[in-house]
Amino acid sequence: MKKLALPFLLVSAIAFAQAPDNAGLSGKWKLHQSIAGNDNDSECTFTQKDDDLTGSCTADQGTVTLAGKVDGKKVSWSYDSEYNGTPLTVKFTGTLDSDKITGEVEVDPFSVTGDFTATQVK
Repeated sequence: MKKLALPFLLVSAIAFAQAPDNAGLSGKWKLHQSIAGNDNDSECTFTQKDDDLTGSCTADQGTVTLAGKVDGKKVSWSYDSEYNGTPLTVKFTGTLDSDKITGEVEVDPFSVTGDFTATQVK
């Protein structure tokens, strides 16, 4: 039994040491954003596969589908929506620090910006 445990531990240690450096973002996140003096809260579900980020965010206005990228601690995603019938794209760019992402949000084509904080739900 002991002979089997040692090779298993060595293989596990090597696999852990070679794990990608990207942050594990998969799961539920609470998102708070403040854009042009308007605060909004939503809940997002992220799925990370390698450097790709997909998922959805749900707020009072409905659910949107998101797509983005992860590069080490840098995280970005966007989704398409509309405001009073005008199509828009909401873009998030932030930095991961443990279980929290903070950064800036931009709404195109209105060129309105703000900030956001996303906190992982445990």
